Amino acid sequence: MAINSKRKGKNGELEFSNLCKKHGFNTRRSQQYAGIHGDADVVGLDGIHIEVKRVERLNIEQALQQAERDKKEREIPIVAHRRNREEWKITMRAKDWFEFYKAWRDSVEGMEEMDC
Repeated sequence: MAINSKRKGKNGELEFSNLCKKHGFNTRRSQQYAGIHGDADVVGLDGIHIEVKRVERLNIEQALQQAERDKKEREIPIVAHRRNREEWKITMRAKDWFEFYKAWRDSVEGMEEMDC
C-alpha cells in the first residue's frame, strides 16, 4: 500500500509539473533532485510553494497546513489537487488569493492607462 501511494504521489507531481509546462512554466519535481523534507513537491513557480495531492479523498485543511509549514519565507502556499477523472484544482487561503487578484487588477489597469 505504501509503495502504491508513493508511486501515485510521484505520478501526480509529474503530471502537475507537465501541466505547468503546458502553460509555459518551467517546473520540475523537487524530490527527484533533493528529496529534502520540507521541499515543495513541484518547483519552478517563483514565490509559490506547491503541495501536490493526487488522491480520491483529500483533507484540504491538512494539506494547506502542510504547505504553510513547509513553505519558505515570503512564499505563497498552494495545494494542487485532483481526483481520478477530474481536472486539476488549486486551493489557497483567501488572503493569498486577494493578493493575486490585486496584482492582476493593477497590471490590467496599468495597461489600460498606457493605451490612453
